[in-house]
Amino acid sequence: MKKTNRRSFLKSASLLGGTLFGWGILGNAKKASGADFSGHPDRFGMLTDLTRCMGCRRCEEACVDTNNLPAPQISFEDKSVFENKRRPDSKTYTVVNRYYDSLWVEGPVYSKVQCNHCEEPACASACLVGALKKTPEGPVVYNEKVCIGCKYCINACPFYIPTYEYSNAFHPKVQKCFMCYHKIDKGEVPACSGVCPVEAITFGKRSQLISLARNRISTRPDKYLDHIYGEHEAGGTGWLYISGVPFERLDFATNLGTTPFPEFTKEFLAFVPLVLVVWPTLLGGIYLFSKRRDEVSMTDASNQNRQVDQS
Repeated sequence: MKKTNRRSFLKSASLLGGTLFGWGILGNAKKASGADFSGHPDRFGMLTDLTRCMGCRRCEEACVDTNNLPAPQISFEDKSVFENKRRPDSKTYTVVNRYYDSLWVEGPVYSKVQCNHCEEPACASACLVGALKKTPEGPVVYNEKVCIGCKYCINACPFYIPTYEYSNAFHPKVQKCFMCYHKIDKGEVPACSGVCPVEAITFGKRSQLISLARNRISTRPDKYLDHIYGEHEAGGTGWLYISGVPFERLDFATNLGTTPFPEFTKEFLAFVPLVLVVWPTLLGGIYLFSKRRDEVSMTDASNQNRQVDQS
């Protein structure tokens, strides 16, 4: 009888732990929904001037070095890499692509692609456990220790940026640019900005970067389009762009609107954890109760048979 009680206690403790864990996820999801987020006034950002980029890929190399990423299959000096359009992946946080548009400019236009660090990030809103969050400093960062691998962040991103380490069988992580948060936290500039030889990438307070971009546009209206990409798209992003070529011709998403994406899903996301966490926990409790009841019935039947045999 003592063994049965001990087993029952362990199962009850497991069920209680699962329930508390489930409600913990529910609480974290509500915090991560971003429903009440109004922006951090002194947050940092990045400005990429596409009229200045010359496709040297030193930003890619600096990103690989500072984040201890694997070396690319095509060397940074090999220009054949521009023959195909690339996207960031689990081993590459940023890439530079080349475009030709003779209707607007002579020669190539180079465009850097990475996480845009949304002001109200959809990835953080979709995360059930708060593994992704918008920091007061500006970058959207990731805590691999609490990630459960649901991949909702990947599906939620309007820019299709986060990727998953499918090649890592033991400790897969969500990968993307983190705006060198480890360097910003120490008062340093992100690696790509610090290494750019033509100052195509500028790091600073987001409000100051917008002023800088507007000044360049107003000073050289013949060179720039009157549009700061990221100022309002999807509610605004921490990574901003100015260009002399329409952004849709450079594979930028231009149909996102100005509403932060978490606004579209906040009511749904408040219900999702209830379905995905609390309901399975409840079913698990019913299963353990039924199993325990069957074990008790079998024990009682065994005791009755033993008594009959002894008589």
